[in-house]
Amino acid sequence: MEALTHFMNDTVEFYRWSLTIADKRVEKWPMMSSPAPTLAISCLYLLFLWAGPKYMQNREPFQLRKTLIVYNFSMVILNFYIAKELLLGARAAGYSYLCQPVSYSNDVNEVRIASALWWYYISKGVEYLDTVFFILRKKINQVSFLHVYHHCTMFILWWIGIKWVPGGQSFFGAGINSSIHVLMYGYYGLAAFGPKIQKFLWWKKYLTIIQMIQFHVTIGHAGHSLYTGCPFPAWMQWALIGYAVTFIILFGNFYYQTYRRTPRSAHKAAKPVTNGVSMATNGYNKLQDVEENGLKQQKKGRAKRE
Repeated sequence: MEALTHFMNDTVEFYRWSLTIADKRVEKWPMMSSPAPTLAISCLYLLFLWAGPKYMQNREPFQLRKTLIVYNFSMVILNFYIAKELLLGARAAGYSYLCQPVSYSNDVNEVRIASALWWYYISKGVEYLDTVFFILRKKINQVSFLHVYHHCTMFILWWIGIKWVPGGQSFFGAGINSSIHVLMYGYYGLAAFGPKIQKFLWWKKYLTIIQMIQFHVTIGHAGHSLYTGCPFPAWMQWALIGYAVTFIILFGNFYYQTYRRTPRSAHKAAKPVTNGVSMATNGYNKLQDVEENGLKQQKKGRAKRE
């Protein structure tokens, strides 16, 4: 018990010390004065993961078609804005794409980049709605470990990023990721229109490939900075490398299970999903339908012979 008390005291002292080196510009920005709001929202998210399926167990799934269309295209607009602000702000500030230290000045371009990164952090909180929609539509199979790990950690870790390093090389990964999310939420928004549009959405697996490329680029970029001694906080570079490795493993496993292990006939027959990682739509796919129809025809044939 005494060891636990010492650990808690040391943790509190470390946090107080870390606040002395935090970015003073963002201190009074919404959600940034304390980690409590971010942690509270994340805890509510995890609570909903437990309570939501129980609530929906004996209820009909919500369709939410119009809601999903509005939500997904709103996320397209938000992520496009973030990517644009980061790109234009970095160019105006003369940023280097290989090594860019953090500037804590009140220069208009530096504040512009910090503001765009703050919106990027907020977008990760909004993305919790992906899971909420899955559960309300009773797509529980879509709420995988990868899905929960990705959503929950991104929101919390980017609070740390905005609190201490809202600038410099932070713009690089956030800019790439928000650009990919423009494509991703565009895909989900189109998929929400239904079968007439879904038949043209053959390119979902390439989104997964692009995401995996992003993680490799992140590792290479951070590794280059560490190797060359770039004056960007080394702790964040190492954290980025470790975090990206976990995503390479998880996304790689998802890609293998979805596009390599499953027979090709299943991919051709299957429909894309809205805001998910499965080839099934509404808990249903064409391959299953073909198999069921085949069984029905066999039973009819037997009945006639009898």
